[in-house]
Amino acid sequence: MSLNDLKPGQSGEVVRITGGGAIRRRLLDLGIRAGETIKMVKAAPLRDPLEISLGNGHISIRRAEAALIEIKVMS
Repeated sequence: MSLNDLKPGQSGEVVRITGGGAIRRRLLDLGIRAGETIKMVKAAPLRDPLEISLGNGHISIRRAEAALIEIKVMS
């Protein structure tokens, strides 16, 4: 399951980041790593970008970037 599949209010644990190159580096620089907990806060009206909560902050990422983040939904 990817981060794209989370509904607002749902949380998940990052399993891995697929892909490579500059997008992977950007996600790592934002603090998105395996084992981190991410919460979907909201999606923009046209569903792009997504606002997520990570650690003590909120960040926005594109849907294409979110598709590269494999997560395990937390209950």
